[in-house]
Amino acid sequence: MQGKTNPVTPAGYAAMKARYDHLLGTERPEIVEIVSWAAGNGDRSENGDYLYGRKRMREIDRELTHLARRMKAARVIDPAEQPDKARAFFGATVTLADEDDREKVVTLVGDDEQDASAGRIGWSSPLARALKGAAIGDLRSVRLPGGLKEWEIVAIDYA
Repeated sequence: MQGKTNPVTPAGYAAMKARYDHLLGTERPEIVEIVSWAAGNGDRSENGDYLYGRKRMREIDRELTHLARRMKAARVIDPAEQPDKARAFFGATVTLADEDDREKVVTLVGDDEQDASAGRIGWSSPLARALKGAAIGDLRSVRLPGGLKEWEIVAIDYA
């Protein structure tokens, strides 16, 4: 992560921690048990349980390492504690209107918890970067794959 901090909401951090705990405390021990049992059955080169179990264990270990790094770099920021609630910063839920008055609601969250289908956009995405520091009534332009799009900030809310 090159020394950068990873901003994350309390809920996002809790979700990462829950995933880490589930992998380490539940899923990995189950796979270790299957691999141990399969190893005791003899020829490992043709043992599907053994081969699949080893592969799955490597996948789990990679994900555990990734999650551990992300959680170590995480800086939990509670949106409710934002001092300037009149501007869009980390954790803000922003209502935008385009030139056709179609509204879009997005919440600025950490990159690890982004989910575009749920309206949660990553802090380093082009739209989030354009919205940083914006106030109600401001116009912000964002270069999207389809071209330049302009949005007006209609409302800002912090949960």
